[in-house]
Amino acid sequence: MTATPTRSTGAVWRPGDPVGDRRFATLGPLPLERGGVLPDVTLAYETWGTLSPSGDNAVLVEHALTGDSHVVGEAGPGHPTSGWWPGLVGPGAPLDTDRWFVVAANVLGGCQGSTGPSSAGPDGRPWGGRFPFVTIRDQVAAEAALADALGIDRWALVLGGSMGGMRALEWAVAHPARVERALVLASTAAATADQVAWCQPQLLAIRHDPDFRDGDYYDTGRAPLTGLGIARRIAHTTYRHEGELDDRFGRRPRDGEDPLGGGGRYDVESYLDHHATKLARRFDPNSYLVLSEAMNSHDVGRDRGGVAAALRAYPGLLHVVGVTTDRLYPLRLSEEIARVRPGTGLTVLDSPHGHDGFLVETDRVGRVVEQVLAATP
Repeated sequence: MTATPTRSTGAVWRPGDPVGDRRFATLGPLPLERGGVLPDVTLAYETWGTLSPSGDNAVLVEHALTGDSHVVGEAGPGHPTSGWWPGLVGPGAPLDTDRWFVVAANVLGGCQGSTGPSSAGPDGRPWGGRFPFVTIRDQVAAEAALADALGIDRWALVLGGSMGGMRALEWAVAHPARVERALVLASTAAATADQVAWCQPQLLAIRHDPDFRDGDYYDTGRAPLTGLGIARRIAHTTYRHEGELDDRFGRRPRDGEDPLGGGGRYDVESYLDHHATKLARRFDPNSYLVLSEAMNSHDVGRDRGGVAAALRAYPGLLHVVGVTTDRLYPLRLSEEIARVRPGTGLTVLDSPHGHDGFLVETDRVGRVVEQVLAATP
């Protein structure tokens, strides 16, 4: 396989249109864990730095649910948002591009250039509701094909948080010989009942939007953005700690609005509305469904003798980071990984920002990244 660099530009995401000043690797057909084959898979990706002649300096950064390949950099033509992990990648940064070759790909099933529901199917029409169910393992299999196309036999480090942490851990378990170090932030070895429960009303909100049309809405001029906005409001509430929300917003009404008079909003409601509107401008509701259900499927122990057996089979360096105030991926899940796999490093990140602490506490996360890269596998 070969990675074919191409370019496209655009201000925001539009159904069916890949967006971004990125390269696109055409990887061919991909067999899926649940059966069947997804034909003509493409992954959008970005790179920083230079791959060494021996190929020993490659680092893979895995994004979370609504992220993409644009880890760092400004917003503008080709990028609907600025980088989602600012300060982590670049000359002199924790992932120092004078030393490391950093790769980030938009996940399979996404909507920022990689094959997903808004991509053209074999008949030339967007996949829409016909897009097959994909798992975290399928996403990692696609990334392994990308690594092959880029000539990368082994990653010096695979790291990511939340859904990205799921893929980082799956990389270590599924391809142990290709991962020297794995850094898993604010994530889990298997999706919990609580995480699936929080996800269900989000999925229902999108599917019950009148504009959803069983996922085949691309030619209607409308999309289930009301449902997507509700899903985002639910999700974003779980990403932040209740104490932080209370400290930031309390019971203050929105300026010029009266919640007691009917129709007015509290500040915290305005905050959630803002994040819902932002996501609706750049994300495909179908991709939100596909990726959420992939997260629900996550279990590194499935058909591998359980979580403990799967983790212990990985011989490389594994380090996990848990956030003290994370109510979606609570600290105990990171502690459990460290407990069942002797030798696993554990960093407890004391942050008031809840699950999003792994994104907000960039300086502290950067120090962990540097420590893991400096450690001998």
